[in-house]
Amino acid sequence: MAEEFDESVEIELTADEAALLENLPELSELGEARRKFLGQAAALGLGAFALNLLAQEQAFAAIETSPEAVFAPVQIENSVTVAMKINGAEKSLTVDSRMTLLDGLREKLELTGSKKGCDHGQCGACTVIVDGRRVLSCLTLAATCEGKSVTTIEGLANGDALHPMQAAFIKNDGFQCGYCTPGQICSAVALMNEAKNGEISYVTANVRTSAKNVKLSDDEIRERMSGNICRCGAYPNIVAAIQEVHSGKEAAQTWSFHTPNENVAEIEEDKKDATV
Repeated sequence: MAEEFDESVEIELTADEAALLENLPELSELGEARRKFLGQAAALGLGAFALNLLAQEQAFAAIETSPEAVFAPVQIENSVTVAMKINGAEKSLTVDSRMTLLDGLREKLELTGSKKGCDHGQCGACTVIVDGRRVLSCLTLAATCEGKSVTTIEGLANGDALHPMQAAFIKNDGFQCGYCTPGQICSAVALMNEAKNGEISYVTANVRTSAKNVKLSDDEIRERMSGNICRCGAYPNIVAAIQEVHSGKEAAQTWSFHTPNENVAEIEEDKKDATV
């Protein structure tokens, strides 16, 4: 039961409240009565809530489950069974026919490396490789992958040995928060296959040629990776990492550091600008 409000307990007033009551004694009785009313109302409300909660707990505790009770299994609406190869291993999934490949990977197989960013095919964070080509798994139905080979970020490394693209991203600091990185790397790996096959892009100089092993410029890499968004802005390092793997040569670092004299000169120049 709720505890009764003890009217004998003296309510402490702040210094401002005491000063106000001294100057306006007619407010004293009204103020104290209001405080008592609010205290009693709060105590009654908490008591009623506690009694209701206790009654619910006792009611649930009294329910007994019959040993013969049969619980219906969770039904998957419009279920289909899909057999595919995930990172080299044969998998068979029973999924809703409307489930996307991304949700199937994350929820059914617990392969959470592929990220759900926009879920509208605009950011590229969900990119995986299906039969050697990069796809947006948030727009790909799992049911359409029957008999196909799917590679996610978890399947690129060979044991403890990183894929060359993974190592290049680390070396060139091609990520910051890392949320888009799985999609970036999967997209970059598939991009290498596109270059080997001689596939063209929007910035290809001569689309009439179909030579194999296309040598990609930085502009080509930027264009081919434009579907993968990095909100941190690590694009120069991403291009450097891909170029290093593509060319086999270490990418030249583009940043530079000022000497102490250059720093002093810039400070003096800023001071002049501030006084103008």
